[in-house]
Amino acid sequence: MKKLTLGLVAASAAGALLLTGCSSSDRTDSTSSSTESASEAAGFAADATIGVALPQKTSENWVLAEDLFNTGLADAGFNPIVQFANGGVTEQQNQISAMIEQGAKVIVVGAIDGSQLGTQLEAAAADGIKVIAYDRLVKNTEAVDMYVAFDNYQVGVLQGTALLQGLAERKGDGPYNIELIAGSPDDANATPFFLGAMSVLQPKIDDGTLVVVSGQTSFEEVATQGWKAENAQKRMDTVLAGFYTDTELDGILSPNDTLGRAAMTAVAQAGKETPVVTGQDSEVESVKSIMAGEQYSTIYKDTRELVAQTIKEITLLQQGQDPEINDTESYDNGVKIVPSYLLTPLIVTKDNAATVYANDTTLFPLTQG
Repeated sequence: MKKLTLGLVAASAAGALLLTGCSSSDRTDSTSSSTESASEAAGFAADATIGVALPQKTSENWVLAEDLFNTGLADAGFNPIVQFANGGVTEQQNQISAMIEQGAKVIVVGAIDGSQLGTQLEAAAADGIKVIAYDRLVKNTEAVDMYVAFDNYQVGVLQGTALLQGLAERKGDGPYNIELIAGSPDDANATPFFLGAMSVLQPKIDDGTLVVVSGQTSFEEVATQGWKAENAQKRMDTVLAGFYTDTELDGILSPNDTLGRAAMTAVAQAGKETPVVTGQDSEVESVKSIMAGEQYSTIYKDTRELVAQTIKEITLLQQGQDPEINDTESYDNGVKIVPSYLLTPLIVTKDNAATVYANDTTLFPLTQG
């Protein structure tokens, strides 16, 4: 395992753990004593308030997570408070502060900007509240107890691998002209996505198999503020006009489906042939595009598994048990190595989509016919 400042990880998924209980109208003193001891051993009440602070609704997976957390936490016996911060970082800071005031015992944080929540999370820790970073690492604070996510570096590795595979399949022999897109610089996941992809692509750039015609190869040059489609499309419009008037673009590394589709729109408007385009999140429109032979690939990170694992961690904490951890060395948030539970992402192309989505009632039908 390579060790990175922001992450390199591997894991498997697990389902949510439901709470159970029993009662009796005729208890002996020993039974009562045992019950009291069990209650004292528990981390907090079985019907405790759990806060979930989600970022802006920038992808289908975040919207799905809202519903899954509300339903899954309630089914497990908890009182959920699940909120989006569509207004930005300040709104998310205020929401976390409100969750503390409302007596949350655990706060799950899908950060808009993981470096700007230290004050609020330190206040949570001072009140004995457990903090779980969800999907995105919380940075520069001791006040994060664990991290639950997919292997973000491996996501990038798979994207780089898919780009090379797609180029060989669709474009024949190289060299290939490509352009790079990265995610938002305020998202802790964006860097490991990019670094993972470049671990595969950089050697091919160095040996001339891949040519980045614009010359824009650093994260800073290719980042997309806010993960906004319009920002990716605007940059791609500029790149195409400046470097591809008489040159074909063979491939685009995109870190997610939304930006990949934006780039494809720019290419189509420029009158160019559809390049090989990667993605992530298995968004419905992109799965349709893949099955139509347009977008080449996406990455499947089953949000159901990620939410279920998070609820399992909360349940273990409620019971006074240690959380489930499978990585203790990869995620340095700038202050501490954050103990993590990490799940495994899957690459999806038209060839394996039906198999990968076999248990997904939304996506599997899109692979048929």
